[in-house]
Amino acid sequence: MTKRRRLSPVALLVVLVFVLGACASDAPQDTLEPEGPIARQIDNLVNPVFIIAAVVFVLVEFGVLFLVMKFRQRKEEDPDELPAQTHGNTKLEIGWTILPALLLGGVGIMTLATLFDINETDDEALAVKVTGQQWWWEYTYDTDGDGFEDEDVLTANDLVIPAGQNVSLEIGSNDVIHSFWIPALNGKKDAVPGRAHPLTLNADEPGTYVGQCTEYCGLSHGYMRQRVVALEPGEFDAWLDDQQDDADGPTSGDAADGAELFASQCSTCHLARGINDDAWEEAGESDDLVSGNAPDLTHLMSRGAFAGSIFDLWVDQDGDEIVEADEIGTDNGGEVDRANLEAWLRDPPGEKPMDPATPEEIEAGAQGRGMPNLNLSEEQIDQLVAFLETLE
Repeated sequence: MTKRRRLSPVALLVVLVFVLGACASDAPQDTLEPEGPIARQIDNLVNPVFIIAAVVFVLVEFGVLFLVMKFRQRKEEDPDELPAQTHGNTKLEIGWTILPALLLGGVGIMTLATLFDINETDDEALAVKVTGQQWWWEYTYDTDGDGFEDEDVLTANDLVIPAGQNVSLEIGSNDVIHSFWIPALNGKKDAVPGRAHPLTLNADEPGTYVGQCTEYCGLSHGYMRQRVVALEPGEFDAWLDDQQDDADGPTSGDAADGAELFASQCSTCHLARGINDDAWEEAGESDDLVSGNAPDLTHLMSRGAFAGSIFDLWVDQDGDEIVEADEIGTDNGGEVDRANLEAWLRDPPGEKPMDPATPEEIEAGAQGRGMPNLNLSEEQIDQLVAFLETLE
């Protein structure tokens, strides 16, 4: 008796992972749930192409099974006798040449039409420069139409846009190849050093749309996430005005001590305009400036997340694992997630895979990737958190 073969535990695990991966009830990065006009055009292309592919698959597979059963060798047949050949059947050969060509031609026409539509540029759209860093995203807004040289608004992690309006992105990279992807709003676009790739976003409604870097870019590739926060146009205008102001320096208590600590310990990497401008400039003049690779923190607390968007800055009040715009800020009844900030300041490399330079190496001119452990005391951590909470 032949012994029946069973799937190995590894094969069973692989099958289980694929099955469970297809069963998410709430998948925020589901590319088949478009929430903007551009993403909807892509979805309108995917659906008929998928139907065509499914029909072709079924016809081919059942055709193969039918032919295998019909022309299988039977016991009474001579094994050396070949079945009737169809070589030279002009009608069949023309048919199975023309039909696939027509199908592919139709798919090609639909694809080109969609590509032309979604790649149309809008000269009146808000322009934002997107820069991939290891391992977070930087956003520069052109608020006066003169390009990105003067950094009218510079922020990180949260890309804030007006809902219902086109936003024209110019995507590049400061180090290696990354890939920008917000599946609910558009397809993905590579961020390549020395090049600028255009992409347009448009969100139907206010909300928070998440994504993920999709090009392997080093240790924390899996921790380089993205957030697009769409606001009502009036709220967006107010946000944009606030972002152009300098931070207000605290004058007393732990926050003031934290501001002094920030200026002395963090100025070789981070800038908070209005707080450590002089120390930042001095670091640059003395070649101690390591940055260009660390987020501007001037309005840190106006964002929903930090450290490449893997940690919430504010408590997720509705439990959906996404901090929405109405959960950001004390004016909205928001609550700062102090535990995340404290854990990050206590040991950044322990919270996120990085390859940072130590403070001693930084003083010697080394440039690592990521934030080093500054070996802060608990008192210093409390002071820095108190200061960071003022950066609204």
